[in-house]
Amino acid sequence: MNQSIEYPQQPAKIARAYIRPSQSLQLLSRQEIGSLMESTKSTYQLFRRCVLAILSANAFTDDVQALIDHFDDFKIRLVVQSRGIRLDLYNAPAHAFVDGVMIKALRYQVFSALRDIVFAKQVFDQNDQQVYSAQTTDLVFSILRHANIVRSGVRPNLVVCWGGHSIPRHEYDFCKELGYQLGLRGIDIATGSGPGAMKGPMKGAAVGHNKQQLEHGRYIGITEPGIIAAESPNMLVNELVILPDIEKRLEAFVRLAHVLVVFPGGPGTAEEILYILSLKMQPENADILLPLYFAADHDSADYFYQLDQFLVSCLGEQVRQHYSLHIGEPIDLAKRIKNDMYDIKRARNQRADAYTFNWDLFIPESLQQAFSPTHENMSLLQLSKSMPVADLACNLRAAFSGIVAGNVKPWGVAAIQQHGPFRLHADSHIAEQLNRLLQQFVKQGRMSLSNKQYQPCFELVAS
Repeated sequence: MNQSIEYPQQPAKIARAYIRPSQSLQLLSRQEIGSLMESTKSTYQLFRRCVLAILSANAFTDDVQALIDHFDDFKIRLVVQSRGIRLDLYNAPAHAFVDGVMIKALRYQVFSALRDIVFAKQVFDQNDQQVYSAQTTDLVFSILRHANIVRSGVRPNLVVCWGGHSIPRHEYDFCKELGYQLGLRGIDIATGSGPGAMKGPMKGAAVGHNKQQLEHGRYIGITEPGIIAAESPNMLVNELVILPDIEKRLEAFVRLAHVLVVFPGGPGTAEEILYILSLKMQPENADILLPLYFAADHDSADYFYQLDQFLVSCLGEQVRQHYSLHIGEPIDLAKRIKNDMYDIKRARNQRADAYTFNWDLFIPESLQQAFSPTHENMSLLQLSKSMPVADLACNLRAAFSGIVAGNVKPWGVAAIQQHGPFRLHADSHIAEQLNRLLQQFVKQGRMSLSNKQYQPCFELVAS
């Protein structure tokens, strides 16, 4: 289901508007304002792209470049006032405003972006622009705590949901129904913040929370600058955090999660699945309780049957012990997840681990270092059945990360246009399995965000 609104013409612009913080950055000292001004100068283009993405939720197109081109005259100016800061916006998307006033959810998200981008830069500057593996988890924790995502005194209650951006209606309805059943049981939701399978669980949970008169339901959106333009935060997100890169975003997901549920999606969803399986297959994590469910309605069951076949063919039969396949019956799955929460609370108590941040989860350095999917790096990936399964899963994750970049990230799309498709080298067995899975993604319309015919950003080279 494509969540975009079809406008009869390109959307209008607001010539000038100004906004002030409502939550984040509301009270600042003069020193903090000075630091903010200095940091904003060097991060302006990054901040501008993120704000444009936020204000373009439900935009007229899923084509990121078309969006950037249409709003090429969009500008932001940070103004210092005696009572704090103000953002002046020029030529902003008009549909982000009601009667000339910005929608409150979007205003919150804009200042969340400013908060996270500036804070992350300051942390990197303190570490000479490098964060080593031993520091990465502390950085992720610091960003989440600074955004008030990590809180004390909160029992295990958070389900992380992954899934596709553009999905058919029946898949959206299923993930919304599961979200509703979770919401009725008081469970909070975290997703990648975008539309489709990221919005559905939040929307369902919001209705469930409302029916139970729960006033403080949490709908956490976790994103990163490279993908936010393609997956603009939906307006149900009431806690938004932007991590510096995809690896730190993924670490934030798994450190926060008590349970993970994956709905059908495309290469980005496959990347997330391979990331969590890489972790669950680490011997150091054998005793970590982190339930993983693959969930779909009956009409989309084949998606997970095919994915299961791919995983077993590449990683071996033992991979099945790390996930549970659940087709239909969202009430049954919601009950099972609710029971999981009691088990997780007991397990965290026994390990003396925090409820809100899974410190004990081991993440190898290879999954903490940012993978840059350049043509050279993609061609150097080793994809062989003879590799240790955890290493192969890690490299497959990187391969799908590159496919996502070539599909939706502006710099990745530009690299493909300039240098041609990525070349992925794999042994004949892995190449066959990858080709079969990716062809199914293409057939099901899961490889492209727009309605255009999909043009592959990669080619497989069997070795």
